[in-house]
Amino acid sequence: MAVNVPGLIAIIVFYLVILAVGLGAAWYQKRKGVKEDVESIMVAGRDIGVFVGCFTMTATWVGGGYINGTAEVVYNPDFGLLWTQAPFGYAISLLLGGLFFAKKMRSEGYVTMLDPLQNKLGRVMGVFLYLPALLGELFWSAAILASLGKSLTVVSGLSDDIAIIVSACIAILYTLIGGLYSVAYTDVVQLICIFVGLWISIPFAFTNEAVGSIVESAKSNSSWLGTWDTNYTGSWIDSALLLIFGGIPWQVYFQRVLSSDSAKHAQLLSFAASFGCIIMAVPSILVGAIAASTNWSNTSYQEGLISPSANNETSAILPIVLQHLTPPAVAFVGLGAVSAAVMSSADSSILSSSSMFTRNVYKKLIRRKASSKEQLIVSRVAMVIVGVIATVLAIKINSIYALWYLCSDLIYTILFPQLLCVMYFDPNTYGSIIAFVVAAILRIGGGETLINFDPFIPYPGNSPTSLNFPFKTFSMLVSLILLLTVSYFVRALFTGGFLDPRYDILKCRLASGGRSIEQKEDNVSTPNGVENVAYDNSKL
Repeated sequence: MAVNVPGLIAIIVFYLVILAVGLGAAWYQKRKGVKEDVESIMVAGRDIGVFVGCFTMTATWVGGGYINGTAEVVYNPDFGLLWTQAPFGYAISLLLGGLFFAKKMRSEGYVTMLDPLQNKLGRVMGVFLYLPALLGELFWSAAILASLGKSLTVVSGLSDDIAIIVSACIAILYTLIGGLYSVAYTDVVQLICIFVGLWISIPFAFTNEAVGSIVESAKSNSSWLGTWDTNYTGSWIDSALLLIFGGIPWQVYFQRVLSSDSAKHAQLLSFAASFGCIIMAVPSILVGAIAASTNWSNTSYQEGLISPSANNETSAILPIVLQHLTPPAVAFVGLGAVSAAVMSSADSSILSSSSMFTRNVYKKLIRRKASSKEQLIVSRVAMVIVGVIATVLAIKINSIYALWYLCSDLIYTILFPQLLCVMYFDPNTYGSIIAFVVAAILRIGGGETLINFDPFIPYPGNSPTSLNFPFKTFSMLVSLILLLTVSYFVRALFTGGFLDPRYDILKCRLASGGRSIEQKEDNVSTPNGVENVAYDNSKL
């Protein structure tokens, strides 16, 4: 494919805008006298107000994977709008997160999502729980970078690999320098670019002579509305619940919560972002409907081939529509703005993963006496490593929407029960270990068609042609029940004298609200600067 010089220039201009905003935000904070330390990098000094907060919280999910993936599934004749669950699932997730987690987490003054888990369950268990969180962030970053690669390839003629690598390098650069300040302020530009770029393009796509009526297309056999397949009812329910509850325990979400200037605002931002997710999905849904209603043989797409789906390019349907159904000038504006904007979502996941590693693995387990400067260095090295891994995944994995589901799977089945219990109940490390292992076995045992991994647990109703048993939700519920029952049962054995507390190798808490036999204080700064003393329940 020949390089499209005007398109490439448009991409460069938009990229420079995003880079300038990210670097400018970092410079502005330093000019204000904000001290460059771990807390300013990870939670922006807890100084994000309502205006910027609404944008950055919405950008928790609205990025390249979100807008490209939504258009992809609406257009795909095997799915359609009925199976496009992510926009609605994540919107409900933000609503529930605001109701039950945001205010509570911000009031406690935590720095990462793993802090309450590690304080309650011990340092080593916190590291194990970091693994599903890390995988989720890596897959999410890869989804964003993959969507960028598709967009840039269409508009500029560059190869996918080059587009992905360049995008990743720019995102890593300003995140290294500005941390969450740069992430938050580029999010403002990101959402504005997505909204304006897509809505400018849609009227031109609608009026293209190759596009038929989306109303008539909805009534056809290959309707973009989708059809209900009773053989996959359980799978639909499973996926919906996965997105709703699996969308809560993400550091990329809680870093916004914990950076808010107050607990009340943290809750408010979650509610606003829930509404924003639905609004931002509308243009992508329309793009998918337009693509499904287009006679592609009357377009310039690959010299009039039948359709993008015939060429296995459904994941690139949004940039294809903008490139081939709108005038060149409009296409450059739409694709350039969207491509540059969605790049800024990758920075959030890169920052999230590195923050959890630096604080919850390096500082609390490897080097407990690490200075703030040392943690900053470790955080930046981790950002580069995470960015490189996400880039490789983006190059190797095809479907953007497939990555979405992989993102939330382990987080839903393993991490959600742990966070819920730590916040509202009194689990211990014994229950946590059992729940972790069993949930992983049950989930992996169900197999994964996206990576051609065959199941080894014969769940009822599941076969190569039917997925009617919600085994992911089943795995989560079993994990939740085991976490509580094992925790309280083991505690009862020690408090009832059946087991000698001196042999409690995991230092199980002897009573609800009580302290472990051996404690180690861990000072966590609170919003008002007062030290909030929390306790590790394990010397592991």
